[in-house]
Amino acid sequence: MGRPRRGSVARQILTLQACVVAVLLLLGAALIYLEARRGAETKATAEVRDLAVALAALPEVREALEADDPGPALRGVADPVRAATGVDFVVFMDTDRTRYTHPNPAVIGEDYIGTIAPALAGATYTEIYTGTLGPSVRAVAPIEDANGAITALVAVGILQENIGDELERRLPRFAALASLLLAISAAGTWAIGRRLHRQTHGLEPADLTRMYEHHDAILHSVREGLVVIDNARLVLANDEAVRLLDLPSDYEGRPVRRLGLKETLADLLASGRDAEDELHVVGDRLCVVNQRPALKEGRRLGTVATLRDESELRALSGELDSVRGFAEALRAQAHESANRLHAMVTMIELGRGEEAVEFATGELASSQELVDRIMARVTEPALAALLLGKAYQGRERGIDLVIADETAGSAAGIEPSDLITVAGNLIDNAMDAALAGEPPRRVEVSLVEDEAGLTLRVADSGPGPATDRPADLFERGWSTKTGGALHGRGLGLALVRQVIDRYGGTVAVDRVPRTEFTVRLPRGGAVR
Repeated sequence: MGRPRRGSVARQILTLQACVVAVLLLLGAALIYLEARRGAETKATAEVRDLAVALAALPEVREALEADDPGPALRGVADPVRAATGVDFVVFMDTDRTRYTHPNPAVIGEDYIGTIAPALAGATYTEIYTGTLGPSVRAVAPIEDANGAITALVAVGILQENIGDELERRLPRFAALASLLLAISAAGTWAIGRRLHRQTHGLEPADLTRMYEHHDAILHSVREGLVVIDNARLVLANDEAVRLLDLPSDYEGRPVRRLGLKETLADLLASGRDAEDELHVVGDRLCVVNQRPALKEGRRLGTVATLRDESELRALSGELDSVRGFAEALRAQAHESANRLHAMVTMIELGRGEEAVEFATGELASSQELVDRIMARVTEPALAALLLGKAYQGRERGIDLVIADETAGSAAGIEPSDLITVAGNLIDNAMDAALAGEPPRRVEVSLVEDEAGLTLRVADSGPGPATDRPADLFERGWSTKTGGALHGRGLGLALVRQVIDRYGGTVAVDRVPRTEFTVRLPRGGAVR
């Protein structure tokens, strides 16, 4: 059996919010009622106090008290005042509590029920007390004669039940106000529920929890870097993207141009344009970047970019290219040797043996001289093989690759693969540049090792790069060549720059009288 459905998040929140609003309204109505009752009692207390003080100061009251029987005269004052003000009783009494007046004539002459001690002391006193008519809010004031002596007291009161009746008359207004507030709250809650229902797509809390857990697990487990950008701001990045881009801990919500990324990569992420397998240098890595818009029902939510680290693959590809180039050079050399061998055989058949021997020894000496010169001056086998292969490639392409006389040294603590990346790309670029120039086409390579480290110089006879800013040469994508590459041109010198930065080295470009690249890599420099 499936688990019972408890309703969507929106429906549950709507129900809870409606209950909360109803409880709050009930509590509010109760508090308003209590506050209104307290206010009514306060108002009644002030009213009876003021009236008692006013009656105690009336000349008519003082004159009536001077008579032998003040009752009739005082009733002539009390009854009209009670009728006019709406109070429930006005009681004039002697200082011994004997009543002169009362709404109930049957109790006139009996003792007043209530506190009179403060009034006998000369103070006007208020209290809530249960008397002959029931619980009431009352005030007792002293009546003084011309000499200031207290000759009588007056009590004015309003029954509490009459105060409650006044509140009950106000209850319909309270109820109407509470109903209006409840209706407004219900409408607002319904609108919020509708909006939340659309935003959560009617999902239950368990569904949202499961989606979040799956989303979080995928983000942390995927091996490609993934970032989400909205309005040129980084919204989300998984663990691999944080590692590849070296993002700060507070990256969320920051503009991508302020995250310390390479300008070309920052421009791509901020632009939101489509990108497919674009190569970008990120720190000391080479990353393949893909970018697509994130769409929902035709509405653009931002862009999603993935980054794949291809540094190791590119390094292996570079070594493979060097080996392939060397193999092609050997194949070309073998083809050339076969032609020469055929020529020697023909010369021998024609009876010109001495000339055939002279031709063979001359070619052998030329090839052996190149091998001996390179192997004697360069002790790093991989670099020596690279230079020999490039020399053969140069011959095949009509370019004279010259190893300078001062060349001497080893890898000087530099990783052979990094050295091949730097030398191979510089020589390839130099050969391409030389082919663009006029004959004779020449590339010169110099490798010098000293106490400071390794210095590599590569010069060519080409026309030089078409830029006045040498720094442009080392930016990914800058090239004077077109076509032929899987991911575009302009990667060779960017990889060179990447290796130089890792070792803390330098590179200089001299364009007069020829284009010359000079790379200096420190001995034993810590790879960063």
